[in-house]
Amino acid sequence: MSYLSAQPATKILAVEDDPLLAAHLEQHLRRRGFDVSVCHGVDDSTDLQVWTAFDLILMDILLPGRDGLQLLGELRERFMVPVILMSALGAEQDRIVGFSQGADDYLPKPFSMNEMDVRIDAVLRRVAYERAAPEGAQGEPAALRKDMRQDMQLGTAVASFTPIEYRLMQVLLAHPEEVLSKPFLYQQVLHRPFSQQDRVLDMHVSHVRRKLAAIGYAGRLATVWGKGYVLTQVPA
Repeated sequence: MSYLSAQPATKILAVEDDPLLAAHLEQHLRRRGFDVSVCHGVDDSTDLQVWTAFDLILMDILLPGRDGLQLLGELRERFMVPVILMSALGAEQDRIVGFSQGADDYLPKPFSMNEMDVRIDAVLRRVAYERAAPEGAQGEPAALRKDMRQDMQLGTAVASFTPIEYRLMQVLLAHPEEVLSKPFLYQQVLHRPFSQQDRVLDMHVSHVRRKLAAIGYAGRLATVWGKGYVLTQVPA
């Protein structure tokens, strides 16, 4: 006799201080089949280790007691659980700060449940793909090696990347010496369409350049004006 076993439901933590929105999120996500927990506030006693039990975190930036961006920064220092930020702060600088702290996506309030569904599904698909993909370290320029964390190593020097910076490096390492367009990188790295007014990718490229320089990488992450970016190998 054979038995069918159900796959465990994806676990989502919604960190939202507005009780009406939190209830709406919980109800909607449960209808979609997710295992949902709700947290209305965070204080100094909150154990972020517990949050790693979730497959995805939806987190408001403006929280009572603790700032969501500060929490995200603390979370990223130790753990890589995917995070989608939610905020009524829609300014470009607020989005840039969120992504620079390691957010996987950003939902400006007010947002529709349909838009949230699309963003959640995109992040979960990307995480599933990255976990299933083999860690191919052969043939990478300048002997840059990826470890099981979101770090890369050059000799004994290690560069620690945010999730988005790490995805950017993975794409660049897969296409050495090839000019990659901004629309391509937006889709592959940021998982959204390219906009001429959006400077988020440029900011991540700048951070990656600085980190590669800090570990002594002799190649270049170069800008090809009007086209995109290219990762060059170490000169012979």
